[in-house]
Amino acid sequence: MLREQILNVIEKNSRVDAAELAVRLGVTEDAVKYEMGRMEEEGIICGYHTMIDWEKTKEEKVTALIEVRVTPQRGQGFDSIAERIYNYPEVNSVYLISGGYDLLITLEGKSIKEISSFVSDKLSTLDSVLSTATHFILKKYKDHGTIMAKKSEDERMMITP
Repeated sequence: MLREQILNVIEKNSRVDAAELAVRLGVTEDAVKYEMGRMEEEGIICGYHTMIDWEKTKEEKVTALIEVRVTPQRGQGFDSIAERIYNYPEVNSVYLISGGYDLLITLEGKSIKEISSFVSDKLSTLDSVLSTATHFILKKYKDHGTIMAKKSEDERMMITP
């Protein structure tokens, strides 16, 4: 129960420290630290991330979702090809999915051309890859539960007769 409570809080805000978690959950700080340490060791907590709205910076970034159809390997299924793909440093995530494609890959680059080069030069040339479909993210409205595009307020003055 404590584990799930901790996970539910830190999934939405990884900056919450053990002292605040302890107060929120009504347990000791040592209990929180112990459980978090165990969950890290067991691979339940895999990492901590910061969400950045790159559109508000000077850094040029393009994010793409790439659907990949592959031939599964005998005895290994999709694991072997997924491992080859996730070992590329450009790749952020790889998911096994249902539907018309087998894998969904997310990656970031400095430009559409850079991502297109990755797909044509590295991804499409892998033996097991049958086809790909690339989708570029043009705007993020909500990401990992966080609203990225705040509603703009109408700043015009209301005039009544």
